[in-house]
Amino acid sequence: MPNIVLFSGSSHQDLSQRVADRLGLELGKVVTKKFSNQETSVEIGESVRGEDVYIIQSGCGEINDNLMELLIMINACKIASSSRVTAVIPCFPYARQDKKDKSRAPISAKLVANMLSVAGADHIITMDLHASQIQVQTLCFLSFGSIVQMLLKDSNDLIKKSVSN
Repeated sequence: MPNIVLFSGSSHQDLSQRVADRLGLELGKVVTKKFSNQETSVEIGESVRGEDVYIIQSGCGEINDNLMELLIMINACKIASSSRVTAVIPCFPYARQDKKDKSRAPISAKLVANMLSVAGADHIITMDLHASQIQVQTLCFLSFGSIVQMLLKDSNDLIKKSVSN
């Protein structure tokens, strides 16, 4: 697969390595660190000029830190002249806050989608969103799937392989 660079955020490096292995790619070099005031620093360690960049970062665990790291990684790749940046977010942060349920309540999931777009994400791939509202609000660049659909497809593929042998 030419012109693809795959990076891992720090939220789930094992998952990123498995994806890279499955695709036959090496993970791109990236260094993340925290300053003494807990500010996040990201340094992309290779050229991404003209490349399609995929960044895998989950929205679990330290959600705010992981989200900020992802935003900085997206922006770093975009200003380094990557052709396209796709954020692969298995667990979309703030997905449960996808609608206005009180008069002064924010729609945080939409805010996160907007921040990703402003940071430079051209596309977002995510799984099992909480509700369809966020899908409609961010339809222009959001792909979503169901983990159940993926597991069923993998199971069917395994069954077909075992029957043909």
